[in-house]
Amino acid sequence: MTTIPRPAARALLATALVSAVLSGCSDSSADASAGARADGPAAGKPDTTAGVTLAATLDSPIDITLRWSGRDPGAAGHVVEFATERQGPYTVLQFAPPGRRTYTHPDLIPMTPFYYRLRPYYGPASDAVGIALPPGGFGERDQRKDHGWAEPRKLPRDERAGAPRHPVTGGPDRAAAPTGLKATVMHANGVKLTWQDHARDEVGYLIEVRPAGEREYRVAAVLDADIESAGLITLPQEKKAAIRVRPLRYGQQSNIVHRTTGAETSG
Repeated sequence: MTTIPRPAARALLATALVSAVLSGCSDSSADASAGARADGPAAGKPDTTAGVTLAATLDSPIDITLRWSGRDPGAAGHVVEFATERQGPYTVLQFAPPGRRTYTHPDLIPMTPFYYRLRPYYGPASDAVGIALPPGGFGERDQRKDHGWAEPRKLPRDERAGAPRHPVTGGPDRAAAPTGLKATVMHANGVKLTWQDHARDEVGYLIEVRPAGEREYRVAAVLDADIESAGLITLPQEKKAAIRVRPLRYGQQSNIVHRTTGAETSG
């Protein structure tokens, strides 16, 4: 299960919390900042199927910016991943929405190689539900409560028998989209989500949240396949938000790019 950095409170999900490049940053643009060494990208070839080409720039000795061009019109977005060895293992940094074209990886370990790649992901999202939580933070009292309701659950096998299943695609077919999404407020910072799974080849599920006043959804959690119930510990800015879930399937990865950070400067 992949992870990206998220606030500690969401660890209650017992899921992988999840925890995203362009012209001017071509393979030959090894722009070295003071004291830093900018290696040329590794010899990965762009994935012409997905149509995405990734590039990396060393903006400072310890900051790397990724930019990419091209897009797969059927993708729900791209997963940005990094590793300190070309062969991995790779760790998820961000699930970037379709319109995103850049990601900055800041405050990195000095004198260390960093490898990056993108993978498109697919899957039809459910209809969204709105939540409006009571005031209050996630204090010690709430943290001491039983959060068994938040554990991701699959329906028993007998209850799943006979349910129609459909392949997850990157096209207009929404047959695999989850239905019946419900959000139950459990306390001032916790919501239990339930839905019906109709996908047959997903590798997982995403919980996506769009806080009130924002335009884009962001991925809040990555769940295993076949999950139909899970809890979400909300962030302070998510008191009022729209939530949806999405079955997940990955596409082919982009080219791999590589930069090595420099010596950390004082002051």
